[in-house]
Amino acid sequence: STKIFQDEIGEVYQKVNPSREERRSWRAALDKQLRKKLKLKPVMRMNGNYARRLMTQEAVEVVCELVPSEERREALRELMRIYLQMKPVWRATCPAKECPDQLCRYSFNSQRFADLLSSTFKYRYNGKITNYLHKTLAHVPEIIEREGSIGAWASEGNESANKLFRRFRKMNARQSKAFELEDVLKHHWLYTSN
Repeated sequence: STKIFQDEIGEVYQKVNPSREERRSWRAALDKQLRKKLKLKPVMRMNGNYARRLMTQEAVEVVCELVPSEERREALRELMRIYLQMKPVWRATCPAKECPDQLCRYSFNSQRFADLLSSTFKYRYNGKITNYLHKTLAHVPEIIEREGSIGAWASEGNESANKLFRRFRKMNARQSKAFELEDVLKHHWLYTSN
């Protein structure tokens, strides 16, 4: 999200290969704005609290002040609105009980989210959604149906398991049928949950 924010400030969607200096100046502008308006220290960029403060409607409004085009500002707001509707489903221990409305809308929201990323923000995703993103967007409802919860499977702890996830895919999923995607996802979930 930080990268999308800084790219929108620099209007990357209409540029070809911006220089590192340009990118650095947009990042500096974003950091300065977040510091000033939200008291967010970019030093904390990688920690969970930073991400939680960044992924809010309030943060998007602050970022939008630096985005030149009204159309792009609206797209950013929409992206965050959808994200915030999906998030309770990832965070809940038992989504069917705790946030049934968001769970009902989840498939629609995740489809809309993916559509936005692969169209409006396609400069970042090359018109393609990564495997990882597809996994955290598309397979949530059926996992909840089967397990009752997705645990820590799509939350911040996810990052630590990415290498393992890729290793499982390379070692098992391609060569033998012993490890289906479901097994890989369960392994991933085990490594990321408390």
